[in-house]
Amino acid sequence: MEADWEFEIGEDAPVIDADWPGFVDLRQHSERASDFAESQQLPGLGDVLVQLNASDSRVWTCKTDVFDPGNLDPDELDAATEKSAHTITCYIDLLPRSNCQWTTPSQTEGDCRLICARLLTQSIHSCRVDLVIRRACITPHSNDLGVTAYLTACGRTDVEAKSQLTECLMVFAGVIAETGQASVGT
Repeated sequence: MEADWEFEIGEDAPVIDADWPGFVDLRQHSERASDFAESQQLPGLGDVLVQLNASDSRVWTCKTDVFDPGNLDPDELDAATEKSAHTITCYIDLLPRSNCQWTTPSQTEGDCRLICARLLTQSIHSCRVDLVIRRACITPHSNDLGVTAYLTACGRTDVEAKSQLTECLMVFAGVIAETGQASVGT
């Protein structure tokens, strides 16, 4: 699996907004995860959202979307050209469960580096994860940090690409859980 991270915390950069209209707190209402249009569009996404928002998770999610990223270089996805006819991307905005976690850019960077290092050891192909560290508004007027995770996969067909992305999501959620047990940020 390919994986990388970056900062986007400048003044003009997107901000993760945890208080957007339509927000459903899956920490309190995990049963609603399968109701999202994105969960209907991408099998397995609802289960991953439940896992990421579980009480023992070190993160929670506030937004997700599934979309076609357009043409991508197969090398970026560790894929053969013939296996890259269809691509699909899912993003998930991740926020820290603890107010002691991700309080500084270097702490957040350390966690992203650790997550990427663990993802790079996974032996699945035709997918990648990009972690983008962003400013986050968890409560009005807060100045927190969060991470937008972009997960992208490809396949010969749309069904194959979705299946590959579902596997990528499951591996990602497992690495997040594993990282929470040995994180540099806690």
